[in-house]
Amino acid sequence: MPRADTTSAPAIATPPGAPGRPRDTARAPSLVHGVRLARPEFERRYALRPDLKKAELIEGIVRMPSPVSLAHSGPHATIQGVLLVYSALTPGVRCDDNATVRLDPDNEPQPDVLLRIEPDAGGQSRVSADDYIEGAPELVVEVAASSTSIDLHDKLSAYRRNGVREYVVWRTQERRIDWFELADGDYRPLPADRDGVVRSRVFPGLRLAVTALLNGNLAEALATTNRGIDSPEHRRFVAALAGTP
Repeated sequence: MPRADTTSAPAIATPPGAPGRPRDTARAPSLVHGVRLARPEFERRYALRPDLKKAELIEGIVRMPSPVSLAHSGPHATIQGVLLVYSALTPGVRCDDNATVRLDPDNEPQPDVLLRIEPDAGGQSRVSADDYIEGAPELVVEVAASSTSIDLHDKLSAYRRNGVREYVVWRTQERRIDWFELADGDYRPLPADRDGVVRSRVFPGLRLAVTALLNGNLAEALATTNRGIDSPEHRRFVAALAGTP
């Protein structure tokens, strides 16, 4: 499961049986891309690989992404910044980056970014005793630089089936952002308006300036976000989350 980023020197591999290493590490099967595992076994093998930063279980198959390119990291940071601003000004909503999400016995993804409503405010996910998200976040974002087929097929199916209410895929190679909303058990596209802005139905006041983001205009994208946060619908949403009339 995900590890916190650090700036320390790379860890030196500890020989099997050394203090601090799980006793059965030498005998443990490796975590390999493409192998089929049940979620408990996936978690066990992942825990034995502190060198790994990201591995996911998608429809029962281990997925280990390629090294992160600038084509991925730039859009990732950009859309995370937009959602972080929204969450910071929306009490009861949390933005998480690369958090492990236990969806079901066959799916344990690490979405690039997600927004979720806190349980006390009526959200549909919770934090487990060992500090991981269990259940479907309300909104998930995946940046697809080299993983488009997975993000638009297997992951989409898993998120839809488990009730992720809005799913955003930023396809960097195609210069396209797709926003899906869950309706009648299926995902349908949530279109942008004539100004190139998509408005969330789950998070009132959340406005994503798709055209600005694709053009690398973060200032305009953040201005659009702030206008949404200043809107009456956002104020009503914040009041509803707080349980006030």
